Amino acid sequence: MIRPWVFAVALFLAVSAYGCPNLIDCRGSGNHTSVWTIAQSPQFPTALIGVTIAGALWEGSESRLGRTLWQSLDASAVTGIATFGLKEAFQRARPSQSSSPDQWFSGPKHQSFPSGDVSAIAALVTPFIAEYGGDHPSVWALAALPAFDMAARVQARAHWPTDVIAGAAVGVGGGLLARQLKIPFFVVILPSSVTVGLRTRF
Repeated sequence: MIRPWVFAVALFLAVSAYGCPNLIDCRGSGNHTSVWTIAQSPQFPTALIGVTIAGALWEGSESRLGRTLWQSLDASAVTGIATFGLKEAFQRARPSQSSSPDQWFSGPKHQSFPSGDVSAIAALVTPFIAEYGGDHPSVWALAALPAFDMAARVQARAHWPTDVIAGAAVGVGGGLLARQLKIPFFVVILPSSVTVGLRTRF
């Protein structure tokens, strides 16, 4: 599990280097055009969550793939709650709101730490890396998704580098926590008619 996330952080640092030369809590370039528009909040994580929901409903919870998809949804819910609480607690100003990374406890309109977008994406991919990474090393490439979002959010001055690194850590933690449940939480609370999988009906 460590190797893909070392790759993700290294990729984030490499991609964002030109906008943040010292690679730690400096403002990004402010660039949110061209390829960076893909990661404009909240469309990127929302799209990935939508794909995951569709996959989980289609596959159901009985197969290996289906169980992993439902775990990803559990993980995204857990990290969503965690990041909301952390944002409310730390109230850090975004780079678009302040030129200083030291503006903490600045009021409820300041919610830079940690990055909710990055945590959501890291949470979605972590169960897949944990489940399939040993059998299929190519699955580690999923770590590029949060890495790209990390770089994009810094470039757009939506977050400081430590915000996105913390977001990735929260997401990975949520993903690993979701893996501990033998039956995904959403599978337990939703009707079996929902979690059985649409593909079994065709």
